[in-house]
Amino acid sequence: MATKRISDEPAFILHQYDWSESSLILEVFTRHYGRVALVARGAKKPTSNFRPVLLPLQPLRLTYTIAGEGHGDIHALKGAEWVGGHVLPSGDALLSGLYLNELMLRLLAREDTHAPLFDTYAGVLHVLASEHGDALEPVLRSFELVLLRDIGLLPDLHVETATLTPLSDAKRYALVAEGGLRMAAGSDRSALSGAQWLDLHSALVDGNSNSNANANANAYTATLRALVNAGPGMASELKPQLRALLQYHCGSPMLRTRQLMMDLQSL
Repeated sequence: MATKRISDEPAFILHQYDWSESSLILEVFTRHYGRVALVARGAKKPTSNFRPVLLPLQPLRLTYTIAGEGHGDIHALKGAEWVGGHVLPSGDALLSGLYLNELMLRLLAREDTHAPLFDTYAGVLHVLASEHGDALEPVLRSFELVLLRDIGLLPDLHVETATLTPLSDAKRYALVAEGGLRMAAGSDRSALSGAQWLDLHSALVDGNSNSNANANANAYTATLRALVNAGPGMASELKPQLRALLQYHCGSPMLRTRQLMMDLQSL
């Protein structure tokens, strides 16, 4: 059976779990091959070279082999190197990074390439590991929007979804999981003005059109700028709407990181 070797592939670990007494299964997000499952044999042994390297939210370069067709299989990890560049996020930023990992684990299909999204994710982690301050909420909302758009789950933000009626600047609209963007009802706890949705639409579209090679990174930067310029209220109102939409597409059960955040807030 023919074996293909992938060398020095940029990657991040999304999740890992025990495979045997001494080995791990890794779910990794690679730049050129998307989400890939790898077995790290002997990674739990005290003498393993993998032990200090296989950390989440850290930029890595991985070498692994693919046997046969390779699609949907678990491949064999052969080497791992820490690239460096930033420290491990801590506190709320750490939980936020693990939340993004769980989102991608739930929403990205295996071996479906998302190179621009990979670059965007790397940039987000760099922010989370820095003195991000008040930028944390806009950073997360921007990445959620770009992720949903990239995998085709974000409705157009310049029209009402059901009627395709253009948004009115002064009216308020809510993003709902089963109905897309609609005029806000009295029961809608969070909504944005038409002007705000149009600003987000323009940021995503303009960022995407500036460079096909790095479309998501540009869209993320433009969306982040729009959210920051709008002040903290816009990101706060957007948060429950995006969380509901993301949970709808992730299915049951509730995201574990989301449940953990709720439990911590209730203490």
